[in-house]
Amino acid sequence: MSGVDTETDVVVIGGGMAGLAGALALSRNGQRVTLLEKADEFGEVGAGLQMAPNASRVLDRWGLLDRVREVGFSPRHLVFRDALTGQELTRQSFGRVFEDRYGAPYVVVHRSDLHTILLDACRDAGVTLVNATVITGTRTEAGVGVATAADGREYAAHLLIGADGLDSTLRAQIVADPPVVSGYVAYRGTVPITRDTARGDLDDVVVYLGPECHLVQYPLRQGGLLNTVAVYRSASFERGEEQVVGSDELQAAYVGCVPVVHRALGNLRSGFRWPMYDREPTDTWRDGRMLLLGDAAHPMLQYLAQGACQAMEDAAALERVTAGVDLADEGRLDAALSTFVAERAPRTARVQRTARAWGEAWHVGGASRDLRNKLFSSRADGDLEVADWLYGEQAAAPTTNSSVVQN
Repeated sequence: MSGVDTETDVVVIGGGMAGLAGALALSRNGQRVTLLEKADEFGEVGAGLQMAPNASRVLDRWGLLDRVREVGFSPRHLVFRDALTGQELTRQSFGRVFEDRYGAPYVVVHRSDLHTILLDACRDAGVTLVNATVITGTRTEAGVGVATAADGREYAAHLLIGADGLDSTLRAQIVADPPVVSGYVAYRGTVPITRDTARGDLDDVVVYLGPECHLVQYPLRQGGLLNTVAVYRSASFERGEEQVVGSDELQAAYVGCVPVVHRALGNLRSGFRWPMYDREPTDTWRDGRMLLLGDAAHPMLQYLAQGACQAMEDAAALERVTAGVDLADEGRLDAALSTFVAERAPRTARVQRTARAWGEAWHVGGASRDLRNKLFSSRADGDLEVADWLYGEQAAAPTTNSSVVQN
């Protein structure tokens, strides 16, 4: 393929959050971007997303934060409660002090709404959007990346972005690692907020912590919907059953929890559940002209609510390191991608590992639960130093390199 005249500078493979964010970021640098999505239509399933300041800062720079706030909800606090007693353990206020410290708000938004906002922004930026295209692999020839589709079509570009999610086909070209089974599953659901909805905590993100289970609730769409997520250790999932019929196991997981938790289970879509996986951290994100992004590079458990946030960080970092770079210049592109991986891999590895540890702390019982509750209760609202590594501006854009094996 020597001397190939590519029709586009960048091909992005995958039309989820990471793919759209990456496509938008590179188009902002003046690159010609084509995005390939395997589904016949663009769309996103699921319910709520929490956009912490490290992500909402990115959306603000892209001119999208106001739109997200218009369709989302700005919670007043993050509140942790014991699921067995209802006791409040700790809270974090999301007021002016919080926003001033991190330069952006904490916003919750329906996943489909954020996806639509990013999709519209890509269209407005001139990204070419192609549906019904399943990419089976990529290769690099004469400094050009080539993505091959299942129907035999080929898409050539100076840079390929693999944003094909947890079950990434493209990651398998680089790292032969299976997804790690957590043993936990998630049920989700949204219901309208009416005059009959219990009013407690409706301005907040509330997390109920129970032995081998937890439940999260917060409003969406300017307080019109109530989002509920229930996560528990599933014996059926550990036996290899990703889906089960009925909700008996779900109900049994919350025996002993306070009535408000039991009532919340009625908000869930009990016919479908999300088995929870992640992968071991790696700093091998590249194969020639192909670079992994988002969950394809660093899938993580949801306990820090950082999956989509880290995808936004990825896109912002890629935009920064490729600004002013002629992607046809192999040397400069290689240098930019090396800088990207050196910055992002240690950062996302820490988030992946911390999410695992955070989930373990949430789900303890017995004497460990008593200790956890005591530690949580000793923290004062406004003690933000523990969150600086995650939400702070400098933490998201490190200036020095470190090893992916560090915590």
